[in-house]
Amino acid sequence: MVASFESDLEDFLSGIGFELVTVERGGGRRRPLLRLRVDRPDSPPGRSTITVDDCAAVSRAVRQFLDERGTGEEEWVLEVSSPGIERPLTRPRDYVRFAGEGVRLRGFGPLVEGSKQVVGRIVGLEGENGEETVVLDAAGDRVAVKLADIAKATLVYEYTGES
Repeated sequence: MVASFESDLEDFLSGIGFELVTVERGGGRRRPLLRLRVDRPDSPPGRSTITVDDCAAVSRAVRQFLDERGTGEEEWVLEVSSPGIERPLTRPRDYVRFAGEGVRLRGFGPLVEGSKQVVGRIVGLEGENGEETVVLDAAGDRVAVKLADIAKATLVYEYTGES
């Protein structure tokens, strides 16, 4: 499976009202695994509106999508879930959508002052075309981190006491 597969899958899910958050491949030759995290495009941070029924519906739809492609992906074991409360940020648009939210960034190397990790509130995203920079408020300091330097980014769950 190549990048076009992910792009095709993302377009397919968008067409049925869902957003592809992550795709993971694993398993072995005899039992390959395709694990998808999906969300609704309008879900608030830390409160995905994805239900078990949604996951089942997405699973059935994706299974049909794989079968129609007829390129061997139909043999994969498929798992579909919500992104969870500490949702991964995987695309530049996520930093715009979740501006104002708490985020934990882990870098491929040092991000800020020699640290591979920084926690702060997303101010926004600056730049374009592969030169994007995530701007954070980290303990009152404005910090800029190149998007290309981020290995993993997740929203930080903040308990408010509300249910």
